[in-house]
Amino acid sequence: MHTVAVLSLKGGVGKTTVVLGLASAAMRKGARTLVVDLDPQCNATASLEPGRTEYGLSDVLADPAPETVSRAVAPSAWGEDVDVLVGSEDAEIHNGQDSTEGGLTRLTEALSALTEAAAAEDFPYQLVLLDCPPSLGRLTRSALIAADRALLVTEPTIFAVSGVQRAFEAVQAEREANNPDLQPLGVVVNRVRARSHEHQFRIDELRDIFGPLVMPVALPDRLAVQQSQGACVPLHQWGTPGAREVALAFNLLLARTLRSGRAQRTSETEDEDPRDDLPSGT
Repeated sequence: MHTVAVLSLKGGVGKTTVVLGLASAAMRKGARTLVVDLDPQCNATASLEPGRTEYGLSDVLADPAPETVSRAVAPSAWGEDVDVLVGSEDAEIHNGQDSTEGGLTRLTEALSALTEAAAAEDFPYQLVLLDCPPSLGRLTRSALIAADRALLVTEPTIFAVSGVQRAFEAVQAEREANNPDLQPLGVVVNRVRARSHEHQFRIDELRDIFGPLVMPVALPDRLAVQQSQGACVPLHQWGTPGAREVALAFNLLLARTLRSGRAQRTSETEDEDPRDDLPSGT
């Protein structure tokens, strides 16, 4: 399983679009995916149209017991490969500045309960996508503690570039303070217009700041993205030329995401001392 927090500290740059695009690409690949809607606006939940649940995110963060968590998750309308931990408008009450360890690790506890249950059913999640709100409160910090990768989203505009810089600093701070396994997956640039000199200037600026962390594939600005979301249909099933173009970009982004997970597991295996497996006294 690979857990990715998708974030930016500026609203409106398309974090939920990236989450939905990756979920669509994963469904096309047959990789079972869980989308966790941490944003009190609940846009990911609305687009995925899960069935009615007894509980939601706010209940899970108040009590991450396995029975509570299981009742907050439902299959999406997209198909059986994409589940949703449904968002809650009242999740904002969990977004204060309380930094107590118990409050910040409840999401981690909840995800552990979910993944153990899925593994017991021989249908484990391969990808967990955490859709973060555009602020550095407890919800985003909880996501960074629960994740092993952070995907930063930006648009090629001056204010969005500033927001992604702050998000990168937040990832580094959380890594040092609470989650040493957290790594930045990269920076993905959304809503790019190829003929815009301003957009190209900002992309070059991002590369100067972040170097190879800037994803080699950018997401083009196409109306099909908003159309598919409004219709609650996976982007890969929308079928227009614009949708196919953006879907291809998400396929490449998903491939990089899954490769980073394999690289991490390989690194962890290589770091193990083979003598640890020897019997005592050898």
